[in-house]
Amino acid sequence: MSEKWDERNIPDQHGRVAIVTGANTGLGFETARMLAERGARVVLAVRDVEKGKQAAARIHGDVGVQALDLASLDSIRAAAADLRALHPRIDLLINNAGVMYPPKRTTADGFELQFGTNHLGHFALTGLLLDRLLDVPGSRVVTVSSVGHRIRAAIHFDDLQWERSYSRVGAYGQSKLANLMFTYELQRRLARHGATVAVAAHPGVSNTELLRNSPAAFRLPITWLAPLITQNATMGALPTLRAATGPDVRGGQYYGPSGFQEVRGHPTLVRSSRDSHDRAVQQRLWTVSEELTGVTFPV
Repeated sequence: MSEKWDERNIPDQHGRVAIVTGANTGLGFETARMLAERGARVVLAVRDVEKGKQAAARIHGDVGVQALDLASLDSIRAAAADLRALHPRIDLLINNAGVMYPPKRTTADGFELQFGTNHLGHFALTGLLLDRLLDVPGSRVVTVSSVGHRIRAAIHFDDLQWERSYSRVGAYGQSKLANLMFTYELQRRLARHGATVAVAAHPGVSNTELLRNSPAAFRLPITWLAPLITQNATMGALPTLRAATGPDVRGGQYYGPSGFQEVRGHPTLVRSSRDSHDRAVQQRLWTVSEELTGVTFPV
């Protein structure tokens, strides 16, 4: 397969059910759009249902909308119950939604917003839906990380919620590192079951609403240099789509743009940081995540 992988390479998706979080704008919308146009039944799992309906109306295909606030465990449990009732089988769970560099805030359950939304929210949702994927041939859990998993990134077990001091960049890096560690630990557990695999992806630097909370020192250069160092949401969604649909994909892989420093380009297999492969930290993070969310996995 050519390295210039694009939406034309997405296999036929008829008969498949895909749940995409954060799918009303940006990367999530483009991911959902392309899956629906290839025949999948796609559910936009979004915080704002009205915006979700507006997004669904712009997509040609079989599209539904599900209320989901990843910053609330009650909302996650309610959404999972709805999705389980409607879909006895799920082929793709795409953990795409995220927040980046907000001022210090907490979720409804008291977690730091980025760690709580980007990691714990998706951890809980995956655990609550996973049995709907386990016996489905070709099913995948795709979690979207970031090049930010390398920037000031560590799992701060002594202060996971950044209560002593807050760094919006450090907290984002922790959440995106957690996304990868979750993927790798989940894949080890899934490997004993056969059908489902866990894969990660990142969009490079995409010009989306996610950048709106970036510090000015970061945001202004992005604005000036956008044509050179960013790519649009359609290109940014391609690594996720390749991870979700590529016939050559294997569990535990990580996809991102092929260009310089993985900032932009067509999707290809990439490597994550050395820290992301620390099994002891992965396993400790898993245990802590179960304790914080109250969600355990059927694997």
